[in-house]
Amino acid sequence: MEPQSQDLKTTPSLSLERFHISEDYGFLLPNPLKELPDHYRPWMEIANKLSHLIESHQLRAQVNKMPLLNCQFLKSYRQRRLAHLVLSFISTGYVWQEGEREPEEVLPRNLALPFVEVSKNLGLPPILAHSDLVLTNWTMRNPEGPMDIRNLDTVISLPGGESLRGFILVTVLVEKAAVPGIKALVQAVNAILQRSQDSLLQALQRLRHCIQDITRTLGQMHDYVDPDVFYTVIRIFLSGWRDNPAMPAGLTYEGVSKEPLKYSGGSAAQSTVLHAFDEFLGIRHSQENADFLHRMRDYMPPSHKAFIEEIHSAPSLRDHVLSSGNDQLLTAYNQCTEALAELRSYHLTIVAKYLITAAAKAKDKRPSHPPGPPQALEQRGTGGTSVLRFLKSVRDKTLEAILYQHG
Repeated sequence: MEPQSQDLKTTPSLSLERFHISEDYGFLLPNPLKELPDHYRPWMEIANKLSHLIESHQLRAQVNKMPLLNCQFLKSYRQRRLAHLVLSFISTGYVWQEGEREPEEVLPRNLALPFVEVSKNLGLPPILAHSDLVLTNWTMRNPEGPMDIRNLDTVISLPGGESLRGFILVTVLVEKAAVPGIKALVQAVNAILQRSQDSLLQALQRLRHCIQDITRTLGQMHDYVDPDVFYTVIRIFLSGWRDNPAMPAGLTYEGVSKEPLKYSGGSAAQSTVLHAFDEFLGIRHSQENADFLHRMRDYMPPSHKAFIEEIHSAPSLRDHVLSSGNDQLLTAYNQCTEALAELRSYHLTIVAKYLITAAAKAKDKRPSHPPGPPQALEQRGTGGTSVLRFLKSVRDKTLEAILYQHG
């Protein structure tokens, strides 16, 4: 037996630490900062009253008076993540302050230059993404208290009041609920490498329970987010300037590029969680959807994107399950896949309620003259996809991955 244990030691095992993934918080940034160094007070003063400045149509005027600040005083990773959060929120407010019919197509240099600089430093795009809205935008009211919605708050806000707070924080709780599943992935990959069927079976059962817990957590959207507020107020600020009929040319980042640049809006497709689950379970999406999902990986912190790629290059779970001839493993694999399809079906019903039903309602109320809720975006997700068709296809492809017993 001795030579085999030597092999085990040389097998490079997968770990979360290597990809800057927290054992406690997963892809969430642990204990995000709420304050930047004093040099950046002009940014923070605007960020801390952002909702008011947008609602009173004063944000653009305030930003235009803002000094051009140097990013060199952002010393730590967490400071740079907070700077990206702050600048991304100010930018989306600046672009959409007057609604969808009058977007601002030029981001002034005092905002564009530092935003692009801090983005390059972090390997993130210069636009509000899931990594800002959710991963960096949470804080515990009582650090000793539980991680539930009553004890959480956002760091920076936008118009939308309690519904926006609920939308962000329920998504924070979804990311937190995913942590045991991310750990189960690591356990499972290492179990395959070490040929430990018992450990693999346990990991698959943990993954299934985790996916079911994510679905339950997502259900809190109904309690904390009003569909009409989401559709008519919040949604536009999550919109991007790629595949968006309201900004066909994109956004000009003054002092950065003469040509306008195009970036997709914030989207759940930018969360690393389901990408990692899909890669692990070997789910194959249609070419069009796979292309979109791959593009969304460029909106993730680079170490999280690298984690997905690591799962992709690990030995195939499906091949292992099929070649093992182990019915328990096959059943456990199928239960994970079914749980993931159920999560996607549930997400579909939520999107239908918050986008499609709310859109129809807004249309009924809409006067024949502007301003009204976003029309160009009607049937589209904030990432720019035709949303229901995309979600149905992704769910159906998940179900197609179910394995059948031979014999």
